[in-house]
Amino acid sequence: MPRFVLVIALVTALAACTSRPQDTTSAAPVAGGDLKAGQQIYISLGDSYATGFSPVGNGESFADIIAKREGLNLVNLACNGVTSAELLTEPACGPEANGRTQIDATVDELRTGRVGLVTLVIGGNDLVEPCAVADNPLECATGALTDTKTNIATALTRIREAAPDVTIVGLTYPDVFLGAWVNPAFPNGEELARSSVSLYEDFNGEMATEYAKFGAKFADITKTTGGYGALTELTEHPKYGQIPASVAEVCTLTYFCDQSDVHPTPAGHQAIADAIMAAGH
Repeated sequence: MPRFVLVIALVTALAACTSRPQDTTSAAPVAGGDLKAGQQIYISLGDSYATGFSPVGNGESFADIIAKREGLNLVNLACNGVTSAELLTEPACGPEANGRTQIDATVDELRTGRVGLVTLVIGGNDLVEPCAVADNPLECATGALTDTKTNIATALTRIREAAPDVTIVGLTYPDVFLGAWVNPAFPNGEELARSSVSLYEDFNGEMATEYAKFGAKFADITKTTGGYGALTELTEHPKYGQIPASVAEVCTLTYFCDQSDVHPTPAGHQAIADAIMAAGH
């Protein structure tokens, strides 16, 4: 499938088959509370992947899992539906935001010297809504990627100015479009799934390079969830029969195969948490 057609297909399908969560005033509960002696803070930034949003209701996000596992005090500033620009301009979510943007609130926390970890998942919402209705989706997607990288660079510059040595882990998303292989909403699902692999490789490569400029770690969630695997490697799925192993993995870790929803299942959040911890050490 030509790249132009692929971008149109991916963006249009994502906009049509998923709903961008619009609630930017509430997110998953923040751990908050008084810090125990010596306890470090973990700041989670980003979009609905970080809040724990799902089509069956908000649940435990990867940030909650990491905070519990590492004994960190979680400050979750993420908001459903947020773009990379809104990290810098819109009020953050959670009771500790106090009207500040995600980055402003992060900088204030960093200056206390108690923050041990910052994670950031962003970029998915930069592409979907504007490019789904654009006259030239490919041009829109290219511009969106440039804007995302610029906004990430601005955010990371401010974080590094406040805390040059804090551990930062940037992350991406599973290649949910592998699920089009079995999702009846996509008549050309197998072709779309095959073509999505290179698109995710390109996007993740750009993101990894941007994070590296600021000494940040990068968790390639696409890679750790099998997104680059050969689609000729088959496995037996209880519902779909013989399908590529990477497709089966996406069906387990997201709601895309059954519900056309891009968000992680509880198993998906566990996998993301594992990938972040592996990248952060």
